[in-house]
Amino acid sequence: MRLTRTLRTAACVGAALLLAAACDSSGSTSSTGLNPPDLKAPTKLGRTEGQVDLIAWAGYVEDGSNDPKVNWVGDFEKQTGCQVHSKVAASSDEMVKLMKTGDYDAVSASGDASLRLIASGDAAPVNTDLVPNYKDVFSGLKNGAWNSVDGKMYGIPHGRGANLLMYNTQKVRPAPTSWSAVFDRASAYKGHVTAYDSPIYIADAALYLKATRPELKIENPYALDQKQFDAAVALLKRQNADIGEYWGDYLKEVSAFKSGDSVVGTTWQVIANLAASEGAKVKALVPKEGSTGWSDTWMVSSKAKHPNCAYKWLNWIVSPKVNAEVAEYFGEAPANSKACAQTKDRNFCSVYHAADENYWKRIAFWNTPIEQCLDGRTDVKCVPYAKWVQAWTEIKG
Repeated sequence: MRLTRTLRTAACVGAALLLAAACDSSGSTSSTGLNPPDLKAPTKLGRTEGQVDLIAWAGYVEDGSNDPKVNWVGDFEKQTGCQVHSKVAASSDEMVKLMKTGDYDAVSASGDASLRLIASGDAAPVNTDLVPNYKDVFSGLKNGAWNSVDGKMYGIPHGRGANLLMYNTQKVRPAPTSWSAVFDRASAYKGHVTAYDSPIYIADAALYLKATRPELKIENPYALDQKQFDAAVALLKRQNADIGEYWGDYLKEVSAFKSGDSVVGTTWQVIANLAASEGAKVKALVPKEGSTGWSDTWMVSSKAKHPNCAYKWLNWIVSPKVNAEVAEYFGEAPANSKACAQTKDRNFCSVYHAADENYWKRIAFWNTPIEQCLDGRTDVKCVPYAKWVQAWTEIKG
């Protein structure tokens, strides 16, 4: 295992995040509040073009240059004749900007980018019949609010992970079962609380308020009207007084829990595993309120110059053996249900809850907040992500 994901969404986000729902000729909008451009998915594949240009998170497109033992690109090139050219992106915002150039064929977009790409017409619908391995993708990853619109898929799911509550078992007692440990009760660990350094973390506060302040009527932590948003921001500003460090680099979080500088906060399963393996006395869980999380999707550019090779890549990266290799190397649950039989660590999928759909029903996967409320409300406007970015700066002071 090697975790290479760093802070993904804290880059400055401009007006491109202010998505507006376009109305069709009848004046109606889709049930999601979006009506993307009417782009068509291919009905069949043609001859491969000899190359494919990808944008990806670090660790997703490995060709042996980082580690000679980690190479799933080489066999793909041999089998398809498509030479892979990839660019690692440091944030979702960078992925969106790069896709807009039209220079790339596909991208491994997270939920805080995918809806932007769909709404802007930069990502095309995907014909899943042309991706044979799609049939084995876990059902919980199909037709998600972050990768489809009105039942039309805009990509092939790659993997998923949950944002967990991690705590020092010797210093945080009794063992926490609620996010209150980092919100309403955070003062008990003042200066030793940690949180994910990203505007999307506002959704974590909203998820907690959904359970603890029912009068706010929060249904979706990514669909917040102004009153709901203000409540989440206020909670995070109070939390800021107890924060010792916001983390974006997993190594810093591991180090902080090992040294005792951090004793409670949000984490990923792979970080909890690594911290424990290095001697930190930690445990991680999904609290009773549930958690946020990520689900990454390989999306094809509407301007793809090499669409046939792009489709070959989508099918390859979610094939059982390759998907297992990526999941173990990166540290996430694989998307392909047959990948679990291919992992080197036979306990990997149980640790990451890969096949436990009841577990994932408790996870609110990252999505892109837009003015058209994702929970279906039409009587109010929701706060778009650009405002989340502005608020995050204020929260951190």
